[in-house]
Amino acid sequence: MAYTDIDDPSVYFQTATYTGAGASQTVTNDGNSDLQPDFLWIKRRNAGYGYVVVDSNRGLGSSNPPYLATEATDVENSNQNWISGVGTDSFTIGINEQNLSNTSGTYVAWQWKANGGTTASNSDGSVTSTTQVNSDAGFSIVTFESASSGNFSVGHGLGVQPAMIITKNREGTSQWYTWHQHLTGGTSNTSYLLSLNRTDAEESYANAWGAGVTSSVFGMQSGNTATASNDYVAYCFAEKQGYSKCGVYTGTGAASGPFVYTGFKPAFVMVKGISSNATEWQIYDHKRPGYNFPNYNLSPNNTTAEYTGESYHNMDILSNGFKILLTDVAVNKSGDTYVYMAFAENPFVTSTGIPTTAR
Repeated sequence: MAYTDIDDPSVYFQTATYTGAGASQTVTNDGNSDLQPDFLWIKRRNAGYGYVVVDSNRGLGSSNPPYLATEATDVENSNQNWISGVGTDSFTIGINEQNLSNTSGTYVAWQWKANGGTTASNSDGSVTSTTQVNSDAGFSIVTFESASSGNFSVGHGLGVQPAMIITKNREGTSQWYTWHQHLTGGTSNTSYLLSLNRTDAEESYANAWGAGVTSSVFGMQSGNTATASNDYVAYCFAEKQGYSKCGVYTGTGAASGPFVYTGFKPAFVMVKGISSNATEWQIYDHKRPGYNFPNYNLSPNNTTAEYTGESYHNMDILSNGFKILLTDVAVNKSGDTYVYMAFAENPFVTSTGIPTTAR
């Protein structure tokens, strides 16, 4: 079997950085392949404004899709024409807005491809879901209405067990409840969760994930991780060798911390400590401000501008993984457990067995 089936990860994931125009503007990707985004996550880098999350299950591709903010529990908002459309390799901002396109603003946009906005009805779970699936990339966007009471299950369409699931109530205030395969209980976990909008360590709630996560469904519970009869969205990620990894490592507390092998050169890494409270989520990528020293980080649980300077140089991105640096509790407290989700710029070895050349 080939090491990877994905020689060009830019088909499925890309990061774009841009400077705001103070008006409507089109942002074009620069990867090896074109990418029309289905899941778009944007943050202003140089000022404290919130994140913008839109997807094509909820209308990305048409004018004025509703958006969510990862740092907030707010309901879905569609009051402004923030994103006016997408192209075969771009997205267009339709407004002068601090979160997206201000003349003094610098921005980053993380983008995933699903199925070009084409969805299907899924009846694998006890509630019917609408799924948009990219099986090659191990990614699906799922929208559904929660059950009126008790445990319920939702079809995700991946055909394999997800490694990470991020959920959000669209019409009620709630946490961004998140399941990861390396929380306590592992792939059989039904109780432990993280909240993308909070700094808390992993928490345990009985039946938080209903009967659990399988190759066809994930569970939730009305009155616990779900509000009865509300509309939800879930982003589901499965691992693909050479392209994506949802892993775990243990902090050493040393200035030169652990090396984490992913099997590819990361384009995006999101890390969260699950042992200690008050640890920020951390996002690093290969576009801010360029490559390694320093690698600036953003925290999706708050509106803070990106952390810059040598004191925040917590990570080096390498050809086959990433190296943790410094002793920051957010990434490297001695003995603490950290989970991560990463996507590739290049596989370490291509499908034809050719190693990637280090930069």
